[in-house]
Amino acid sequence: MEAFYDSDFSRDTTAVVHFENVGVRYGMGPEVLRDLTFSIEPHSFQFLTGPSGAGKTTLLRLILLAVKPTRGLISLFGEDVSGISKDSLTDLRRRMGVVFQDFRLLDHLTTYENVALPLRVQGKEEASYRAEVVELLRWVGLGDRMHVLPPVLSGGEKQRAAIARALIVRPDLLLADEPTGNVDPSLARRLLRLFIELNRLGTSVVIATHDFSLMDQLDVRRLVLGDGRLHIDE
Repeated sequence: MEAFYDSDFSRDTTAVVHFENVGVRYGMGPEVLRDLTFSIEPHSFQFLTGPSGAGKTTLLRLILLAVKPTRGLISLFGEDVSGISKDSLTDLRRRMGVVFQDFRLLDHLTTYENVALPLRVQGKEEASYRAEVVELLRWVGLGDRMHVLPPVLSGGEKQRAAIARALIVRPDLLLADEPTGNVDPSLARRLLRLFIELNRLGTSVVIATHDFSLMDQLDVRRLVLGDGRLHIDE
């Protein structure tokens, strides 16, 4: 994968994500997450873990600004996001790669077209990215599936396509929600190596998982959610 990534990345030390006393509730109910204070540093790698229902997906959606906090302050790439404009929000999100469990592939586009879509949206010509898309699809084991539509793909194949689409933009921050949940252990290790390589070349990585066998393969910080609060295991 060395040819896919450009290793000349910025050494900015500004926190990629910073939460200060953040809480979130739905409707008039109790806070599902509360008093969240933490930072994600540039070029860092961390697992986000906790039991089912602990709020891992909600925390990822807070970072993506798909969910608004009830209270507290959130900054992304050094920018306070309270009152952020729609254009600025779009610019911030373009710096992130996101893999959620529902995949969000477009059924009328082929696997190749789905992965290339973020680059098309940026206005890039296909000639400038085709080789990169093909290489990445081969790396995630979809080299022979790039011209089929998502309804033909298995759940694991859709997962890998969603991962490839998130990585193709070479994001500053990758948020992945159970990215190895639908693949076999061998492929899970392969995908983890891809995330490690992406991180080595500059991307901050947050992987939400409850798979201890996956986490035990890498000695990195763990963000542990429980009872609505966050504990950091360095």
